[in-house]
Amino acid sequence: MAFFTTLYSGSSGNCGAVWQGEEYLLIDMGKSCRTTLAGLKGLELSSRKLRGILVTHEHTDHIGGLSVFLKKYPVPVYAGEETLAHLEEQGVLPAGIKAIPLGQAQEEIGGFGVNAFATSHDVPCCGFRIETPDHRVMSIATDLGTLTPVVHQNLSGAHLVALESNYDRECLRCGPYPAYLKRRIASPQGHLSNDECSAKLLELMQEGCRRFALCHMSKENNREDLVLGTLRRLLLEAALLPEKGTRVQVQKRNEASPVLEF
Repeated sequence: MAFFTTLYSGSSGNCGAVWQGEEYLLIDMGKSCRTTLAGLKGLELSSRKLRGILVTHEHTDHIGGLSVFLKKYPVPVYAGEETLAHLEEQGVLPAGIKAIPLGQAQEEIGGFGVNAFATSHDVPCCGFRIETPDHRVMSIATDLGTLTPVVHQNLSGAHLVALESNYDRECLRCGPYPAYLKRRIASPQGHLSNDECSAKLLELMQEGCRRFALCHMSKENNREDLVLGTLRRLLLEAALLPEKGTRVQVQKRNEASPVLEF
């Protein structure tokens, strides 16, 4: 069996962990080195067993703690070419860090097989499809304004899917954000709404996926009850009863979420 959780997940910072046995990968690191290390300690994951950090894109809530962490623990960093170029230009990657671009071919990282796939955001951004050493598969896609065929292809067939459910449309419409920011969030290069996320979950459930982690929930424009309520409504409308063992979990913003086994 393999395991996934987030150490924290939301607009103020994102970091995920996938592991089998003692070895693991991290996905992004948007909060401080201290916060991240505390999360790893709580999961009993040793920094010595970290095999690499996957970076989705350059926004601060995904890389904010990366530079300090890498000075202490100089593990390889994997990302798209444009993201790596930005990290190098901004001095986020300390000297001596291996920066490895991810292309279409699968990259072998400490026994894990990793494929990157493009997501639609306002900077170059990607999701990851990760195969564990025992051939369990998880896919993660956050920070995307639309669900393209490429995204669906990479979510399909996974044993666990971590997908963004960022905002409730009515909360965003009536909320305190300025108009330009509301337009950005709701655009095809912004973030995914509860409705869009839930509709995709229905498809994936019908294809056989049983584990879902709903990530990057907005503090100002969403709530857990709205995320799960949207999914329940769509399930009722579709007259779809999830198969036994299906688990849908909204990830916590400021602490590690319960571990999902897949």
